[in-house]
Amino acid sequence: MPGESETGDLHLVAPYPGGFLFAVADGLGHGAGAAFAARQAIATLAGNAALPVVELMRLSHEALHNTRGAALALVSLRHRDRTLQWLSVGNVDAALVRAAGGRHDRVVLRGGVVGHQLPPLRSTTASMARGDLLVVATDGVRSDFADDLRPGAPQVVADQVLARFGKTSDDALVLAARLGSAP
Repeated sequence: MPGESETGDLHLVAPYPGGFLFAVADGLGHGAGAAFAARQAIATLAGNAALPVVELMRLSHEALHNTRGAALALVSLRHRDRTLQWLSVGNVDAALVRAAGGRHDRVVLRGGVVGHQLPPLRSTTASMARGDLLVVATDGVRSDFADDLRPGAPQVVADQVLARFGKTSDDALVLAARLGSAP
């Protein structure tokens, strides 16, 4: 965000045996306090990427108790069964754009603040196919961004989402990743 020396929006892409963890953290507010909360969340997740997303959310909640808190989206992609498990607390949104076309899958947003007020945690599972595109965005991006998503190169899609739907009044982050098959 203009005028801030640090961003409160951070991401993590962490491989683990049999899959990947994608995480997007949005520290509450702006500046150093928001950046600190987001860094705490990402550091907690980085060392525990193979755990189920519900457990990762609980670990993050414990780690953020002494911060201002964060919104957090977690997506665990498992190659073997070609599924992703996802969970979001706060207003970090995620969509799965199908390479074959049709409707997008969206993460269920659960109200709360990681580190302060955790809602009942329920992850959901979605099947995935080679070429599907995962797009995760913080609240610095308008929530209608997913209504117009189309398959494309991940960087191009991320740039387009930021250009069309990014807000100038908040930090904004878009993580886009093309889903492939297991090596």
